[in-house]
This record gives sequence, structure tokens and C-alpha cells, in this order.
Amino acid sequence: MIILKNSGQLAIMRKAGRITGDALRLAQERIKPGMTTKELDTIIEKYIRSKGAKPSFLGYGGFKGSACISINEQVIHGIPSAKTVIREGDLVKVDVGAFLDGYHSDAARTFAVGKVDELSERLMKTAERAFYEGMKAAVVGNRIGDVANAVQRTVEAEGFSVVTEYTGHGVGQELHEQPSVPNYGEPGHGCRLCEGMTIAIEPMINAGTSHVMRLSDGWTVLTRDMKRSAHYENTIAITKNGPVILTAPTAED
Repeated sequence: MIILKNSGQLAIMRKAGRITGDALRLAQERIKPGMTTKELDTIIEKYIRSKGAKPSFLGYGGFKGSACISINEQVIHGIPSAKTVIREGDLVKVDVGAFLDGYHSDAARTFAVGKVDELSERLMKTAERAFYEGMKAAVVGNRIGDVANAVQRTVEAEGFSVVTEYTGHGVGQELHEQPSVPNYGEPGHGCRLCEGMTIAIEPMINAGTSHVMRLSDGWTVLTRDMKRSAHYENTIAITKNGPVILTAPTAED
């Protein structure tokens, strides 16, 4: 069931989203070679709690971190660890959620640590652009397939692939709600977008094959060919005046 939100609920989600956006901005400022993913996770958790919110991911399905932190060929759901060191040239994906006053927010960014190669830079920028192309299609009356196809076309035009085994999703009182928001699809297909829907559009794109595999830890997802991956996500609201990003940081209001 798709749950529509009223103006009051959207206002709460915007507050939660602002915390998530600011947490990601802080992560970008603090990430550096030599730090562990656990250290970065602790910075994120402390910030979220300092704002009166709770990390959405901590304990979700048994997840042990406040953020998913995934490096290079890791696509999503990397578990923060004191043994995993961030290095110069890494692509680091940070996925964060904040729970405030009964509502979740969810967003992700890919950060280049120091200087990265040209392919990694293009991969990272393509994931971001694919999100915005998908968001352009997220208007009242369109369908999920219009959003999905916009993401897919943007990614494949650059010679990259979209992950098909994991998708975006609705967000609200639950971290994952209906509808599913794939990164591939046909225009004019899928559920119709309505005012009050809140969805996470999140291109997960690979430099090589679209196929992925999951490690024995039960969480971390890797590209099968071990080539790099990038991830970009925001929670957005569908409004009569067009899509609105709920997880923009404070300075971008």
C-alpha cells in the first residue's frame, strides 16, 4: 500500500531530511585517507543524535552501523568496521537515514577521497546526474517507469550499467515503503505518481556488469566483476508544483 503524506507530515520529513543531508555534508568534510569506516560512522551517528534524531539504519534488520559505507567495488550496505581503512583514490559511498518524530529520511552520496581516476570521476558524476534526470520525471500523472527509464537512459548513454537487483523505494513512517522505484524500466509503466507520495530515487550504477553478489556477512553487496560502483540518492516528495528534495542540507534550502 502506498501511503500519501499531508503537509504536516511532509514538514516533519523535511526536518528529518535536513538532518540526513547535513550528516552527509559533514561526512564529506571529515572523510580522509587513513580513517576507518567505523570512525566515519561514529561521526555520522553523533551528529544525527545531536539533532534529536536517531540513525534509521542502526539495528535495522540487525545492521550494526548508523550508515552504510561502501568502498570502490562495494555497491551498497557496507558495514562500518574498525578494520576497514579509507585510502587515497577510493570511491566511498555513504548511505544515511535519520528518524525524527515518527518519520524517516534516506539519502546517499559517493565521495572521491583525494584524486581518483577519470573513469571513477565520470561514474560518480553520472550517478548524480541520473538522479536528477529521474527526479525531472517524478511529476504528478507520470508513472514509476518514467522515472526508472530516465535513470537507465542517462546511465547507459555513458556506457555504464544500472543495478537491477536493488531499487529505490517509498519512505515515511517505515524506512522502506511502497512503491519500489527501480533504476530501469519502460516509460508509461508502473504505478502512477500522486501528490503526497514520498520516494527515494537512488541510482546504483556500475562501471562494468550490472550483476552483483552479496558477501557472507549478509549485507555487503559487490559488483561481480569487481569494477567500481557509484550511488546517489535523495528522498523526494511529489507535489502539485513538481518534485521537492527532502534530504537537501540546510544551506541548500
